[in-house]
Amino acid sequence: MSEIRDPIAFELFKNAIFSIADEMALTVFRTTYSGVLKDNMDYSTAFADADGKLVAQGLTLPGHLGSIPTALEAVMRHYGNDIRAGDVFIMNDPFDGGMHLPDIFVFKPIFDNGERLAFAATVCHHTDVGGRVAGSNASDSTEIYAEGLRIPPLKMYEEGKRNETLFAFIEKNVRLPVKVFGDLRAQLAACHIAEKQFKELVARHGAPTVKLYMQDVIDYAERVTRAALRELPDGTVSFEDWIDDDGVEYGKPIRLFVTITKKGDELTADWTGTSPQVKGAINNTLSYTKAAVYTAVRSVLPPGIPNNEGTFRAIKVHAPPGTIANLVLPAACAARGLTGFRMVDCCFGAMAMLVPDKVFAASDGGNTGISIGGYDANRTPFIYVDFTCGAWGGRPWADGLDGNSNIFANMASHSIEVTEAEQPLQILAYEFMADRAGPGKFRGGTPFRRDYRFLEGEGTLQVRSDRRAFRPYGLYGGEPGKPSNNVLNPDGESRQLPAKFTMAITRGDVLRHELAGPGGWGDPLARDPAAVLRDMRNELVSAQAARADYGVVVDTVAWRVDAAATAELRAKIRAARKNYQAPKVAWRDAPKLSTAAE
Repeated sequence: MSEIRDPIAFELFKNAIFSIADEMALTVFRTTYSGVLKDNMDYSTAFADADGKLVAQGLTLPGHLGSIPTALEAVMRHYGNDIRAGDVFIMNDPFDGGMHLPDIFVFKPIFDNGERLAFAATVCHHTDVGGRVAGSNASDSTEIYAEGLRIPPLKMYEEGKRNETLFAFIEKNVRLPVKVFGDLRAQLAACHIAEKQFKELVARHGAPTVKLYMQDVIDYAERVTRAALRELPDGTVSFEDWIDDDGVEYGKPIRLFVTITKKGDELTADWTGTSPQVKGAINNTLSYTKAAVYTAVRSVLPPGIPNNEGTFRAIKVHAPPGTIANLVLPAACAARGLTGFRMVDCCFGAMAMLVPDKVFAASDGGNTGISIGGYDANRTPFIYVDFTCGAWGGRPWADGLDGNSNIFANMASHSIEVTEAEQPLQILAYEFMADRAGPGKFRGGTPFRRDYRFLEGEGTLQVRSDRRAFRPYGLYGGEPGKPSNNVLNPDGESRQLPAKFTMAITRGDVLRHELAGPGGWGDPLARDPAAVLRDMRNELVSAQAARADYGVVVDTVAWRVDAAATAELRAKIRAARKNYQAPKVAWRDAPKLSTAAE
């Protein structure tokens, strides 16, 4: 690793290169067409050196931390020296560097005086890339060939000339080509912005200095990552969690198992023991599995460490091919997001044994994917894609966050007004639910529900959710949260739906989706009664749950805690605990067993 030459100049350069990646992200945000990008912000931007080594990743998704280097490596493997000024590359193939088909990568090499110096990189989740279900994101597809248009690394532009054959092929295989091409243009705009700003850096410093500083930024990230890892205790820990099912073989649990070994200045996550790949579309690419590990580890390291190649050098990830953590052909993977989110929680479960003061309990299970597609009376297609999540597990120092995106997603929420203006939908409810968070000294975040009313004649509804059978775990005495739920027409037939499904809907149908409640941290009887009272005043905890879960008695007329009655009730609950024989559970190596298959 190189030593930093001029620390002040280096710091200025580091901030400049990361600002370019951030400006790319803002460019996508400002110019994109689809709600999944401009509202959910399901995209990432980055900057790599001439060899494809990640130097800086911009704002947006931790879930893309491992993706851009892997995808760019595939491009360079295919094209070698056949990379020229004016070229732009595109790809999405999960078996050749991609993650799942809706995530389309666009790369632009940047040259100066005939020498390649860098790559601008973007990845965006597109509203539709074809396939059997509108939105191309169904969890019940059983092979990659049903999921949409599979694009190997190709030249989108060759020396500045547009690949008309490729554009025509994409146009004929997606349901909303105007929106898809609009989003692709947003990616191109971000790459052009990066090229312009990077060339300004080259003009200011000279190409040799810029190349040296890019290497310095990578080496700096490795040094500070390794230094931070040395501060963590050494050890080997394992954790087991379960996905309810794959949406095809209902009721068949899917095992996640990770072993984390921390030794000196290096950490290894090994997913040996995780389930073989499944029939449904929740199989992971290795790059997405890496992203889950990187996210969990980075969250317990100090802030300010750059996200780049140097950081990843100190964190090793192993996942056997043919497992749900590292798919092989012909595995379906459109809904692999579910597995990635659950892998983050699985990593946290293991790391809670290494650094119990830094890790929070299981969150709401990761984002729920909902897509609604079809055709209006004029046969014009519409597609609504939403990824919704909103609560963290209880933390060792505070309650879990309410109404905040999962740590793996960093996504925003769709505007109700924009959704209703652009889609044949009406949002009837978007509200927190009482008594759903896992109780604890620090409770889990409060989950919410959403009610969607369909306004078109007919359409296809697809939902990808989980944490129905295996509830979000609590830590160190914290209790699990309540399960997720899907209901069709809750004020009418109130039909219970599976966690994962694809079905036809008609005008007036209402889907109610309820997020799972995150787990709590610590003994609920140790919770400050004043905090319980505050939750009651905010209608997040009922009087009955305050007594049953926390042993807190509140006078709801005067709105004050009855201290004497609370002390008496808590004493009774503790006495009852001593005589309680806990059932055997399917969990293993958890820091504090707090949940089981329901």
